[in-house]
Amino acid sequence: MREGASSVRLRATLAATLVVALALGVTALVLAQSMRGTLVASADADAARRAVGAVPALQASAAQLDAQKDESGAQLDTWQAGPVMPLYTQRADSVTRLDAPTADLASQLDAQKGEKVSVADRTQPFQTVVDPDVMLSADGKSFSTAWEQVDGFRVVGMAVTTEAGPGMVLARSSLAPTEQALNTLNSVLLPGVPALLLVVAVMTWLSVGRALRPVAAIRAKVADITARDLHQRVPVPSSGDEIAALATTVNGTLDRLETAVDRHKSFVADAAHELRSPIATLRARLELAEPSELTAEALADVERLQSLAGDLLLLARLDAGEPLQAADVDLGQIAAEEAVRVERRPEVELKLDVQPDVVIEGVRGHVGRLVTNLASNAVRHAASTVVVRVRSEGTTAVLEVDDDGPGIPEGQREAVFGRFTRLDEARARDAGGAGLGLPIARDIATLHGGTVHAVSGGFVARFPMNHYADAVRVDG
Repeated sequence: MREGASSVRLRATLAATLVVALALGVTALVLAQSMRGTLVASADADAARRAVGAVPALQASAAQLDAQKDESGAQLDTWQAGPVMPLYTQRADSVTRLDAPTADLASQLDAQKGEKVSVADRTQPFQTVVDPDVMLSADGKSFSTAWEQVDGFRVVGMAVTTEAGPGMVLARSSLAPTEQALNTLNSVLLPGVPALLLVVAVMTWLSVGRALRPVAAIRAKVADITARDLHQRVPVPSSGDEIAALATTVNGTLDRLETAVDRHKSFVADAAHELRSPIATLRARLELAEPSELTAEALADVERLQSLAGDLLLLARLDAGEPLQAADVDLGQIAAEEAVRVERRPEVELKLDVQPDVVIEGVRGHVGRLVTNLASNAVRHAASTVVVRVRSEGTTAVLEVDDDGPGIPEGQREAVFGRFTRLDEARARDAGGAGLGLPIARDIATLHGGTVHAVSGGFVARFPMNHYADAVRVDG
């Protein structure tokens, strides 16, 4: 079954995919923000740990500076500009003690990577922090080193009260691991979310299609049920859900409809059958009565009643779906015989164009009645000519009944096959029939596996040909 833009299956798939997409989008955003906050907080904690670890070294250094001031009255010279600022090195959460800074102490620290360094001309110990992510200031103004790059780091400052006065410790922690973790998360989410949405869409499409499969079966079965086979029922799924309840309800409706139609058919058949005897008796009495204008009019009306009763009885039998006693019949022969028998006005000429050996399988009486009804309708509306054609087209037998009358308007070509339907023009022109001739013709064609349609110039009936009969006739 082809899915349209408004199908339940498509709408359910789009709705489910949209809901999951919104949920995944919000979840991914919250996850990324939460992860960023956690990693930044971890970087802050790492910077704070470094700052706290440098505090004891700063306090010890300040005490040594203060003692040196008391002894010499002046600060020691150092290799770094600004006030004398002892340096500290921190490795593996321990403070390494070094001699007092000299001109080449920085190179010594770089070479030793924080190991103990001895300077022969100094005896007073000083502690130096060489961690590039820690800056110390004994006076809170001048720092032991300067950071060349600040972007991409989290910086923590800590004020420290020392014996020499207020000091400051600055520590930083790189955000590179945070960015790397977020990039990894994005590399997973960016392809993962669309892939998951695709899986959700496919699974929803398949699940909804599976759930709606019984509905499609019910729809197809209901579409196949006609007035002739109301005994059929839609399949009831074993799921026991709402769809099963729908199928049960539809079958109940079909039961009631079948009962009503059967009663109607029985009534029509009984009424038509019961009317035949009194109508026949009345006709016989009129035929035996003294001829007069009134008797002739009454006899015409009785003939119409008799024809109507016969049509109703035939329709009842066709609706009942009685099995056909089918045989091979020559459509061309039947068409020629029945068309000639149709009563027509003197000014109407009948022409036959019949191809021989167009054999179909059917009931001769029914096929003859179809030809009679179509030819009678054509004669009634023809101006001067009625043409009956029979030919074969491949595996199809075609019967055409054309007339040179006004024709049937295109918008009413299907309506004329409704029972008791007569167009206004037909009502004004003549008494005509009761509006059952064309419906009977279509029912007969349908019963024989064929079709009847109105065209611009008349009617066309098509039947499947019996090629087996043709082969036997040729071989014989």
